[in-house]
Amino acid sequence: MSDAQKGPDGALRCPWALSTEDYVTYHDEEWGRPVHGDDELYERLCLEAFQSGLSWITILRRREGFRTAFAGFKISEVATFTDDDKERLLADPGIIRNRAKIEATVANARVLTEWAPGELDELIWSFAPDPTTRPAPKALADVPAVTDESTALSKALKKQGIRFVGPTTAYALMQACGLVDDHLQDCVARAH
Repeated sequence: MSDAQKGPDGALRCPWALSTEDYVTYHDEEWGRPVHGDDELYERLCLEAFQSGLSWITILRRREGFRTAFAGFKISEVATFTDDDKERLLADPGIIRNRAKIEATVANARVLTEWAPGELDELIWSFAPDPTTRPAPKALADVPAVTDESTALSKALKKQGIRFVGPTTAYALMQACGLVDDHLQDCVARAH
């Protein structure tokens, strides 16, 4: 029996997606769909890091504020942020004002400017597990918080100087960016 529940339109969805309309839209249109591109993956990596210790809805509702504050998450632009920019960010009510996370976001952009175009995309996607080796989860309890692949991805990113990306954050990134499909077996968004 699946944990999937009927949404406002009667379609079955992952239960976490049903608490707010913001979640329904995110679940149906974004979560678990493949994301490619260095800037796009950098944005997701940053947002997952900011989410650490908070609920995802807090980040989701501030995403446009984050995009404005961090120059659309263009790696080349964030890498040029100065100490004055960091102070501006610490005063910005449109984002999560956490000094360590802001510092990591800027530092990570500086590291990534040294990488070849497409290298972040290639590295992250190299950790996508074979989808045929893992059955669709039936229940929320079947969805892990950490996997061998997320642990390896975390280690690979850290080895390259990327900060604020532990195994749990790496797995959340893998889920959000479609490296794994953790929509429940009966979910309308599964295998979109």
